[in-house]
Amino acid sequence: MIDLAAVRERRAEAVVLLDFDGTLAPIVERPEDARPVSGASAALAALVGRVASVWIVTGRPSEVVRRLLGPVDGLRIAGLYGFEGLPPVPPAVVEEVARAADAIDGTQVEAKGASVAVHYRNTADPDGAAAALLPVLDAVATRAGFRVLAGKRVWELAPAGAGGKGEAVSAILDDAEPAAALYAGDDVADLEAFDALDRYAGRRGDSVLVRKVAVLGDETPVALREAADVVVEGPAGVVELLRTL
Repeated sequence: MIDLAAVRERRAEAVVLLDFDGTLAPIVERPEDARPVSGASAALAALVGRVASVWIVTGRPSEVVRRLLGPVDGLRIAGLYGFEGLPPVPPAVVEEVARAADAIDGTQVEAKGASVAVHYRNTADPDGAAAALLPVLDAVATRAGFRVLAGKRVWELAPAGAGGKGEAVSAILDDAEPAAALYAGDDVADLEAFDALDRYAGRRGDSVLVRKVAVLGDETPVALREAADVVVEGPAGVVELLRTL
């Protein structure tokens, strides 16, 4: 593991960015059953007072994450990958997505406002369900002016012109201009966040320190682990890492 001492030395000017599901909360069969791992809220609350800012960058609505974490003064949340506040998905599009999902037993549709997700974790053949759903959802998205984002056993229709996780992270970094930045995540979308850190460091040069943390779980992509500077075991490992900063 790469020593995080350099981040600690710059922590007063550091931004810490974290995914939620799979990073602060274990992956569960139904997204509504997710809960933060023990100690997560306390570690976040303590960290907020030590670094420049702490962000959760998540595909969930921000109010859901705030409710799950409880009161953490000063914590910032970029919900829906940064496109929260855009107009809701039209009902007709949600209905089309629901019809596509209904063709496969075990799927779950989650309307989030500005986006709509189809979870296929609980289908008999998740890989087969993913392959069957994608072209149908792509067609719906194209007609409606949306795009399909990949997540952990989920496809999500999001506004075509809105940023994804990488763009949300880039916007935060460009606004804060931190001397150090750390991002932790466990999913394929977190590769975009890793890339955003690398682009920021490339623009700022040697004056900036970035660290990319892969959170290991049963479904963590190999590419994420290979791209990481630091690897931790599950959400409990993230909590321990946060306590060291």
